[in-house]
Amino acid sequence: MTAPPSFPRENVGVTTSDRASTLSAQAAPAVAPATDAAAETAGGVKAGEAPVSENENRSTTPKSDAFRAQIMRGWADREEPLPEARVSVPTAAGHREAISARHRGARLVVPAGSLKQRSNDTDYRFRAHSAFSQLTGWGSDAEPGAVLVLDPIDDGHEATVYFRERAGRDSDEFYANSEIGEFWIGPRPSLAQTAADLDVAARDLSEFSELGLVTDARTLVLREADPELAGRVDEARRTMSLPDAEFDALLAEDALLAQDLSELRLVKDSYEVAQMREAVAATAAGFDDIVGSLARAAQHPRGERIVEGVFQARARLEGNDVGYDTIAASGSHACILHWTKNSGAVNAGELILVDAGVEVDSLFTADITRTIPVTGRFSEEQRLVYEIVLEAADAALAIVRPGITFRTIHDTAMEVIAARTQELGMPLGVEGIDPAEQLYRRYMVHGTSHHLGIDVHDCAKARRELYLDGVLEAGMVFTIEPGLYLQPDDLTVPEQLRGIGVRIEDDILVTADGAENLSRDIPRTVDEVEAWFASRNSD
Repeated sequence: MTAPPSFPRENVGVTTSDRASTLSAQAAPAVAPATDAAAETAGGVKAGEAPVSENENRSTTPKSDAFRAQIMRGWADREEPLPEARVSVPTAAGHREAISARHRGARLVVPAGSLKQRSNDTDYRFRAHSAFSQLTGWGSDAEPGAVLVLDPIDDGHEATVYFRERAGRDSDEFYANSEIGEFWIGPRPSLAQTAADLDVAARDLSEFSELGLVTDARTLVLREADPELAGRVDEARRTMSLPDAEFDALLAEDALLAQDLSELRLVKDSYEVAQMREAVAATAAGFDDIVGSLARAAQHPRGERIVEGVFQARARLEGNDVGYDTIAASGSHACILHWTKNSGAVNAGELILVDAGVEVDSLFTADITRTIPVTGRFSEEQRLVYEIVLEAADAALAIVRPGITFRTIHDTAMEVIAARTQELGMPLGVEGIDPAEQLYRRYMVHGTSHHLGIDVHDCAKARRELYLDGVLEAGMVFTIEPGLYLQPDDLTVPEQLRGIGVRIEDDILVTADGAENLSRDIPRTVDEVEAWFASRNSD
């Protein structure tokens, strides 16, 4: 399977399991223009020149001159029309302009990241760093190891995307390199196609070196996207003999770049809102599939896995993948906030809490939770807990509008939770919330809301004054997700309610005069959920 490196390097043909032993030998060029000679001295490798190494104990690629001559001939000419620019281009250009305005005069380096090792020579499916996709519009089809560079010019920045140019069919790389050869991984885009697709300049990675990167401009790097590259940039910075204070100041500016990119995602434009709608629609279809699968899940000792698998199938069919690990928590597992083992049974008479979201090809994801009775009917106790959570969710949604603070959403939901748990006889419930003590949070320890978008927990590096204490604006998208988690061994909970866990989560768009529940078509009330189950299990 494929395992291309972050940037061209001398061992580009090695398998994932070989990487650790060769890391110290890597002399990888990165992201500043260099001559061919500079690229060679820096270890740059042009398309088609990548050396190939093999595990000789398993198999070998034919090496005879006759085979090489034969496999490099007889291919039809490629048909390579240039694509129209994708619909994400204006949004990405707007983000680049905004980040440029915040960092005038600095070179900005935003990597897509590289493949992550799962085990031995097997990698996880590649997913570009969110900030890279934010600034390029390149989503699920982004090339591993690609990097965006914004070079400073008089009136802003000039954008270039660098990635490993594909080799021709007359090269060893085409048929013998299992990481990046097209014979192994399928068609890859040309530089010209990518430039047209993204409406930015595209160049090959062999044209760069870290030293050139940092010598002619103040260079900032999004460190979290590719720590290996960040380390090489640091080494290049050290070759300049910077004073410690100046070196530390650059690290602080790196962190500021990450913060600014996060904050630029707080308000979505019309394209981004449309992507959120698409993600929610696909997620709704996945939840419908789940409701139709519960009878089958109840027949299997690991029925939670059936629920997870049904949703995964929908996510891959209609999107790129799931946006995060699906939680399929039946019975008392619903009281475990991040139950992603999904290894339990789905038993008649229980509730199953499912927290799941489809990530579409633009990498925007939904994040929705529904709690569903396995056999289609809530018990009296389950209904009681469910309707408290629903009341809290509805109360929070009712106040959403431009001008209120983000934290008010949580406070409003918690007022309901605090009062209703007191009414249930729980000694930690209170009339009204008590910010000083919050003992009632024993039954709901998480927050009610988080921003949502190209990350499931979007804008996570934004400053507190813009996030938790921030004022809502039209175009913001976030979750509202109160819950009650009455642990099976919690002696403060009435015995008949122990082991019941409920969460109801919806994806909310702030509008000019209020809010829109993007996931409103997925049944929420007790009556709606029961009718939903009946309609999907009427056979």
